[in-house]
Amino acid sequence: MRPTDLPIVRELNLFSEMAEVNFQSMMEASYLQTFPAHVELIREGDPADFLYIVVEGSVELFAKSNGREATMGNVRPVGAFILAAVLKDAVYLMSARTSEKSRVLMIPSQNVREAFETDDAFTRSIVVQLANCYRGVVKEYKDLKLRTAVERLANRLLRYHKNQGANGSIELHHDKRKLASLLGMTPENLSRAFNTLKPYGVQVDGSKIHLNDLPALETLAKPNELIDNHQT
Repeated sequence: MRPTDLPIVRELNLFSEMAEVNFQSMMEASYLQTFPAHVELIREGDPADFLYIVVEGSVELFAKSNGREATMGNVRPVGAFILAAVLKDAVYLMSARTSEKSRVLMIPSQNVREAFETDDAFTRSIVVQLANCYRGVVKEYKDLKLRTAVERLANRLLRYHKNQGANGSIELHHDKRKLASLLGMTPENLSRAFNTLKPYGVQVDGSKIHLNDLPALETLAKPNELIDNHQT
């Protein structure tokens, strides 16, 4: 691992309060690798051998069942995934693959569990991380259960707009098929939803989307702090 990578990983809330000696020991046991795009890192049903930290690039979490596949989420720097499976010494419930060229830190699961038993600050950070993940799942479930497809798309566009600086346009970091899967829609329904949003100032230009009438879009979307704000 490059010396410049340690501060980046240290910034992750999971490790920020961890004792330095324990952090260094965990990093010495870890592996940092660069993967090209579309490489499968883990497969659902396999044992959780590592905790994964995305340092550069992005990783798609997805699942398959009965001939269907769905995108479950995307992890960008600096983000961890599959923490619950690591702590339970259980199998992965999702698969993961790189969406682009990515650098990924892999921490052996046994080292994570040992630190969980011995480092109180790390233990507290893990509890907070898992609580945030649980609340995130509840918000996603509310989004699916309480909104129409058009409302889900409108609110997702507003969320991306806020995260990208609120300058009137957004850049999609994944293709529209993945966006449709994230929103619980088919690509065809996503296309129809975008057409429905045209009168509300939504203009699609490839991966770039212009939001030309934010008040109208917000009136339609009716953002809810208990669904759309990741800090609640």
